[in-house]
Amino acid sequence: MATLARKVLKIALFIGLFLISVRYIPLSSEWSASEAHAWWRASDWLGVGDPDDLYFVFWVTIELIVAALAYLAIIKIWRWYRTN
Repeated sequence: MATLARKVLKIALFIGLFLISVRYIPLSSEWSASEAHAWWRASDWLGVGDPDDLYFVFWVTIELIVAALAYLAIIKIWRWYRTN
């Protein structure tokens, strides 16, 4: 029962970290001409119709990586704290 509670807590921690990081995605629709050109070229190259979709997926991926790194850091610090 304790291992199930630990797993649920770890999953909740990761989801919480991800939701906190996704909340701060810079959803800016105001791009400079060079930025817009770069996003259009990248979306054409990847076959995505709208560059805003590519922009959103790009930032969600970055936030997922940030949440995973924060999760790993918290777990490592917690284990270090418990051994001391």
